[in-house]
Amino acid sequence: MSNELVNEYLTSIFNNVLIIEENSLKTSRFRDLSIKEMHTLDVIGTIPDCKPSDVARTLMVTLGTVTASLNRLEEKGYIDRIRSTKDRRVVHLYLTKKGRLIYRLHRKFHQRMIEEITDGMTKEEYAIMQKGLLKLHAFLEELK
Repeated sequence: MSNELVNEYLTSIFNNVLIIEENSLKTSRFRDLSIKEMHTLDVIGTIPDCKPSDVARTLMVTLGTVTASLNRLEEKGYIDRIRSTKDRRVVHLYLTKKGRLIYRLHRKFHQRMIEEITDGMTKEEYAIMQKGLLKLHAFLEELK
């Protein structure tokens, strides 16, 4: 497979995942969420005792951008902000029941993708794919 074709596949995969996620949100009971807000919920659901700075760092956006997004998510009932009892300046972010539901559905979609990709792979094929993905991840992390 040529480098050009590999690039075409990577670009297509990235774009298709975003389009599928957006369309899935638009046709669900969570149509009030944008894909960016969904990714914010994903970070909050993944990081225990998540703080706004964690979200900003993970999504590579400013704290101001995160604050605006958190305001909308709180208004829509997806998150709760709770001040730390040890340091009142610190705010922790938690998913509400509604937030946990969409978080689990989003995770299930990603799990289905992984299962579809890896189904029928040998251990060797899986190891090669994993090595390639780790190298791609490391390269992208360096560019942050």
